[in-house]
Amino acid sequence: MVINANEVKTKGVSLFGKLLEKVDELIINVRGKNQYVVLDIQRYQELRANELDLAYLKSVQDIEKGNYKVQSAKEHIEELRNEL
Repeated sequence: MVINANEVKTKGVSLFGKLLEKVDELIINVRGKNQYVVLDIQRYQELRANELDLAYLKSVQDIEKGNYKVQSAKEHIEELRNEL
């Protein structure tokens, strides 16, 4: 569901609770552009957990394929500095 930023301005954040009882997410439109998403905390935590699970699985796959290198913390920091 898309709501306008002016609605949030006039009705306040209490608007979120009422609308999130009906839908999973709210998109806030600012000056004709969708800019923000509002989720209840439980939904956010589920999405975040899924994101972390996926990152873990990708790391395990990289390790299984040998896509990693062994280096000291000092070497790693130097490599990061060089990439910046």
